[in-house]
Amino acid sequence: MSTTGTERLRRETVFAPRIEHLLRSYRGAEAFRLDESTVGIAGADLMNAVLAARPANEFERPTFKPLQGRKIGRPEASAVMRAVGQDVRTALKTPTDTPVDLTGEWPQVGHRYLRDLVFGADPYRLRVLVDRTLELTPKITWSVIAAGATLPVPPAGRPPLSELAGLVSSATGYEGRRHAMGMYRRAAAPVCFTVSALVTNALWLGAPFATDTPNEHILLESLRLLPVSWNLLRVADAEFTALDDRIGLADDVLMLPLLSHRDPSHWEDPDVFRPERWATADPDTHPGYLPFGHVGERCWGRHMVMPLAERLLDLIRRDGLTVDPGQTSAKVPLAGLMGATGVRVVRG
Repeated sequence: MSTTGTERLRRETVFAPRIEHLLRSYRGAEAFRLDESTVGIAGADLMNAVLAARPANEFERPTFKPLQGRKIGRPEASAVMRAVGQDVRTALKTPTDTPVDLTGEWPQVGHRYLRDLVFGADPYRLRVLVDRTLELTPKITWSVIAAGATLPVPPAGRPPLSELAGLVSSATGYEGRRHAMGMYRRAAAPVCFTVSALVTNALWLGAPFATDTPNEHILLESLRLLPVSWNLLRVADAEFTALDDRIGLADDVLMLPLLSHRDPSHWEDPDVFRPERWATADPDTHPGYLPFGHVGERCWGRHMVMPLAERLLDLIRRDGLTVDPGQTSAKVPLAGLMGATGVRVVRG
């Protein structure tokens, strides 16, 4: 178990055993063997060297790895990125003066808000692809997609669709619609998952927030202590072996921002939630700080995640919301995205 570092809040973050083991055993280490075919890396310089050695390949990019055996080419990936980026920009232009109830259990509340904000105009059979319950198993996801792909999606404008849904409506034939709906899920769901996890982490770590603390600093510090993308995988490559003789030719490399973000050699009070540190620290150059990947190859969603998260924080702070004072612990399960769960949000 680990505290949030915000002692005055008396909150405890309970990590899954494997995550807790990593924190206890390897913090401050540069490289270490995780299993017979995987080397873990937490040293800032070595992580930078590995990430700079070559671009991520198609299997290392979750959104654009092959989908049901079909490769995602650069033109298609670019079209999907442009579409979801435009949808987020459109959503951010909507007024914030409409009352919204964000109390309840997070990250579910935040996820639903984001789904409806960005993709709320889309047909139900597309919006359901953003639902959290589909994370239970890929079989459920593909059953929903298979059913939804049997009929064409109405053309854009009847009613208005998101740009991302427009890509589905332009697909022809069952297989084309099935693929397009799979890409809709791949692109839309991570936006909602990532932002809702990030804001939940921020609430858990620091709410209620000091009135003079910028949202950006709150989010940067939340990404430090609970990085949503807490590991970065690179599959075995001879280029990595050349960087460090602890990495074998057959070794995959798992870089762990989870550890580098708490390395005491790079951070003062590494376990303490201190958003004020970002008044002088530079998130693009601080050693070992990689919430969105390497500076030469940032996550494509970075410029969507941060503005949406700031919008949510604006609403939370406007309405005086905070974590239920009676809640003293929250679990962080072992999952692809790192986030506190079951956080009860109430009016302060």
